[in-house]
Amino acid sequence: MRVILKEDLESLGKIGEVVTVRSGYARNFLIPKALCVVANESNRKELDHHKRILEKKREKVLAAARLLAAAIGKLHVTIEKQAGEENRIFGSVTTLEVAEKLAAQSVVIERRHIHLPEDIKKLGIYQAEIKVHSEVSANLVVKVVAKEG
Repeated sequence: MRVILKEDLESLGKIGEVVTVRSGYARNFLIPKALCVVANESNRKELDHHKRILEKKREKVLAAARLLAAAIGKLHVTIEKQAGEENRIFGSVTTLEVAEKLAAQSVVIERRHIHLPEDIKKLGIYQAEIKVHSEVSANLVVKVVAKEG
């Protein structure tokens, strides 16, 4: 089934593109969530009319993502974990913990958008990559310290 995208989707394409997807995926997921419309003749004519509007929307979303990435770049999170010998922590630091610490600083990021470069199993300072938008990512400093007590 050919559809016209109304949102940027990392796996499919950008706003306004005509893509081919499986009909069940379009009917059950994309169309109910208003992420696309069926690429018929009337929708194509309407797309030509709305292409400028969609491009402006895309630019606004990208600008907002860049602002958020700049704000995230200035932040750092500190995670306290119990540590044993040789500064090894019990368990590891997860993306959920990083997302919760960001939420405490009024920055809401879904945990699936947070990428830790390696398993964090020792105390120290690490860099996490946060995918804010399909074209914009930010680096976040994650500091893992020993829990007192």
